[in-house]
Amino acid sequence: MSLSRFHPIIAEWFRARFGSPTDVQARSWPAIAPGDDVLISAPTGSGKTLAAFLSCLDALFKQALAGGLEDRTQVVYVSPLKALSNDIQKNLHEPLAEISERAQAVGLRGRRSALRSAPATPRVRRVSRWSGGRRTS
Repeated sequence: MSLSRFHPIIAEWFRARFGSPTDVQARSWPAIAPGDDVLISAPTGSGKTLAAFLSCLDALFKQALAGGLEDRTQVVYVSPLKALSNDIQKNLHEPLAEISERAQAVGLRGRRSALRSAPATPRVRRVSRWSGGRRTS
């Protein structure tokens, strides 16, 4: 599956950053798209984590634009503790920041994300959320 299923801002970001999807990503996205449970098994460095994160980010982004993004946790990512920090930085925080810049450049508002590794307040429990709609300031 090509990047055509993704929102244009997300697809443009991906192309600018990576060029084209890995085989694992291209084969994973059609399985992830319907919202079914998916297990991706492939070697380290093949793009598994970003395949999953990008699909989630795209769905949240589209919900926000449609005004239907609820203020609740919608995505939970479980990672081995050893890989967690790198996964979150490389596959969530950096993409979110870069996609947010692109969205803001066309007048869309930003995003929020949080990492929860232990019991936390309700505010911190929100994993990731895009604030949809046009920028008002």
